[in-house]
This record gives sequence, structure tokens and C-alpha cells, in this order.
Amino acid sequence: MELVKLTHENIEQEHICCAISNNKDIQVVSKKNWLRERLDEGLVFLKGNVRGKCFIEYLPAEYAWTPIEADGYMYIDCLWVSGQFKGHGYSNLLLDACIEDSKEKGKKGLVILSSKKKRGFLSDPKYMGYKGFKVADTAEPYFELMYLPFAEDARLPRFGDTVHEHKDMPKGFVLYYTNQCPFTAKYVPLLEQMAKARNAVFRSVHIQTREDAQHAPSPFTTFSLFYDSQLVTHEILSEKKFDKILADKGL
Repeated sequence: MELVKLTHENIEQEHICCAISNNKDIQVVSKKNWLRERLDEGLVFLKGNVRGKCFIEYLPAEYAWTPIEADGYMYIDCLWVSGQFKGHGYSNLLLDACIEDSKEKGKKGLVILSSKKKRGFLSDPKYMGYKGFKVADTAEPYFELMYLPFAEDARLPRFGDTVHEHKDMPKGFVLYYTNQCPFTAKYVPLLEQMAKARNAVFRSVHIQTREDAQHAPSPFTTFSLFYDSQLVTHEILSEKKFDKILADKGL
């Protein structure tokens, strides 16, 4: 499979996967604008030359929108191969290209967000372990920071302190999110409307700067929903799934 790297010149015409094809869709507009702002910071979006979920997105850890300390590493935002493209070795192809590129750029290694068991929107711990990644740090309730060092003396990456500090969070629902994933542009307004209709205490925090993301209370800044200071889920919710959560809270 041919791999295509997004640039300022080709981003408008390239398909950004995630099953969205219309360039005028709010999700596509949101994601491509986010990517454009990151490209000059060293972000790489490498995709198969196909219309589907077959891509890897990574950038220098110092510029990552997540609360980690991993200077000198490359942080993988997302490695996603699914549907008809699974089982053909494309995950290896994309990850190997990232490893080669990162080594050429003098990086100390790679870091990626995973979990104790396989969960949506997080890297598969079994696959990452197979590729040589190890757990560097953990954060409640299930997050794991995995790393692949390129040198024996590479410093161990860690989560920032803010992922362990939730005491000052308001009561009720608090949703932290960014535009890193296109789906938030569609679903966050829907969740806000549902919460309002049910008279639920709901506050959404749109993280719009890297500095704020690096001091967020959750490792997964793309989408993290809390209730009374406890993480409910990091998975971007459909209306049906949020309806169940509201019902479980008696709302």
C-alpha cells in the first residue's frame, strides 16, 4: 500500500479517514483546521492511499495535547486500522514508518496512550506489547502510558501530576474535549442539548490550547467525561450511550 503524508498543499483534497467523506462536514472542517495548526509543530499524519480508517498521527511529545512528561520522545495521537484494511499488516507498515521517521529525527523513542485492557479510542495494549512497547506509567482508572525507547539511557516518560488531581472539579457532569478527533464536533453539541433537556448539571470544557491540554485532569484530552470528579468514560458518546448514562444517574 502506498502511504500519503498530509501537507499544507494536499490536506484540502486528501480524505482524513474516520468514515467521513464530505469536505464541508463540520467534523471534517474541525479536524482539518486542527491538523493545519499542528503541521508546523512537527505533526505527521500518514495514511494509506485509500478512503477508510488506515492512518497514524504523531508529533513531538513536547507539542502533544496530553499531560505527559516525555521530552525528546515522539507521541502517537492515533494509530487506526479497521474494517476491510485489518489483517493485511498495515498497522505494522504505519508504525514502522513512524519508528523510522522518529529515529531519523533523533527522537529518544515513542510514547502512546493505552489501557489495562483493549478499549475504544486507545491503543491495543496486546499489539503494542507485541511491538516492544512497555508500560511507563499509569493513571486511574485504567490509563497506561506505553513507550518504546530507542536508547537504553532514555528517560522514562510519565503522566503529568494533573491527571491525579480532581478535587476541585465541579459537581455533576464535566466534559473535557478537543478538536483532535472529528467526532467531537458532531457529538458534543448533541450531548449538551440532551443534558439541558434532562436538567442535568453539565459543563463542557473545550480545550483550545496545548498549554491547557498539558494541564488537563485526564490523559485523554480528546474526550473525557467526569461525574462528581470521577471519570465516566473517555469514549466519544453517541446519543444512545449518553442516554443510558443519564438514566443510570437518575436523570
